[in-house]
Amino acid sequence: MTGPNMPLERHFFLGFIQKKEKNVERKIYFGIKFVFLYQISNMKIKEVVVALERFAPLPLQESYDNAGLQIGLTEAEASGVLLCLDVTEAVIREAEERGCNLVIAHHPLLFRGLKRVSDSTYVERCVREAILRNIAVYAAHTNLDNARGGVNFKIAEKLHLQNVRFLVQEGEGGSGILGDLPVEESPIAFLQRVKETFQVDCLMHNEGPAHPVHTVALCGGAGDFLLNDAISAGADVFLTGEMGYHLYFGHEPDIWIGVLGHYQSEQYTIDLLGEILHANYPDLKICQTAINTNPIHYLK
Repeated sequence: MTGPNMPLERHFFLGFIQKKEKNVERKIYFGIKFVFLYQISNMKIKEVVVALERFAPLPLQESYDNAGLQIGLTEAEASGVLLCLDVTEAVIREAEERGCNLVIAHHPLLFRGLKRVSDSTYVERCVREAILRNIAVYAAHTNLDNARGGVNFKIAEKLHLQNVRFLVQEGEGGSGILGDLPVEESPIAFLQRVKETFQVDCLMHNEGPAHPVHTVALCGGAGDFLLNDAISAGADVFLTGEMGYHLYFGHEPDIWIGVLGHYQSEQYTIDLLGEILHANYPDLKICQTAINTNPIHYLK
């Protein structure tokens, strides 16, 4: 038998005896051969999904969202998982090349309904590629954003924030987080550290109040809807991935605004997904995409 379910043999040899021959003492080893045959128990895709949804239940997602299974059959065995922020045709091909039949993304590929599956859009092409290559696609999006220990908590961890709590609590989850710096920093020094930590080519910000930064509010991705909540909570800085132009105006006395870029703010979500899966299934093959899927390029 060959393949992933091929029985494995294990051999064990034990003991020795002493024997004298012509006044020479020798150790003669003897062995007993034990042969154990066992089957590798392969994990199904649905088991991987259970671990993710235990950490970030689907009811935590926003009403507009489409988190969860996007493509594929959950009864299939998981040969490996490829983690990414965005599903693209290149990511689907990469998954096949690396022996992974499950792609787990942060951003849903299927955000709106499809009326056909052809090759006219990149979404339709990705669907075709995934089906042809027998690759399942799953998205953990705003449910992972809103989960305790989720995307925003990972951002806070990267910035060494303490006393991390939800900015807006909603049942078991919440939107955005608040955290405190262990040592106060000047606003520009803090924003410079954010820029370096998240490898941001150009961090956009307003001109805020002169006092040092102690409390930070943040929301990865498109989080500008939480700006007023951050101000009401008394945060010194609000960090997010996207901010509408007109929202920068009028907050000079209230708060510093720092905008990293959507992709940049959420890039460590891939690490978070890997940590969740490894904690539940340490033997599962987990890969991170080698492809930068950020569609925005920057002239320097």
